[in-house]
Amino acid sequence: MIVLDTNVLVSGLLTPRGSPAHVLRLVFSGHVLVAHDHRIIAEYRGVLFRGRLGFDRGVVEEVLEVIERQGFATVALPLRQVLPDPGDAIFLEVARSARADSIVTGNKRHFPASIAGPLGIRILSPSEFLRDIAE
Repeated sequence: MIVLDTNVLVSGLLTPRGSPAHVLRLVFSGHVLVAHDHRIIAEYRGVLFRGRLGFDRGVVEEVLEVIERQGFATVALPLRQVLPDPGDAIFLEVARSARADSIVTGNKRHFPASIAGPLGIRILSPSEFLRDIAE
């Protein structure tokens, strides 16, 4: 089980070839379970509906429906630790509460090993995640 950072979702939808898109194909096919809570879904929705990205609203709703239906919904407790980008705390909180193996992100520096490591959560780029599951 993983937590999927919003940047991977956006990148995967914008560029159909590449590691983020491959991660999304694994999610949509049911091979990878995504942990989420209402805050993460709200962030996905808010970002994906930004006009400048140009995503079709119907496609976005379908993507979110799959993530919600096939994913693992949880209620996360707040962290005491402060991340470089406090807005990213929701991803770490959900990963901890859901006992996810990893957070897959394009911004690993936003999740310092000194914070995520002691919680038992690996921070992986999309390509690292794909290599990890291939092994």
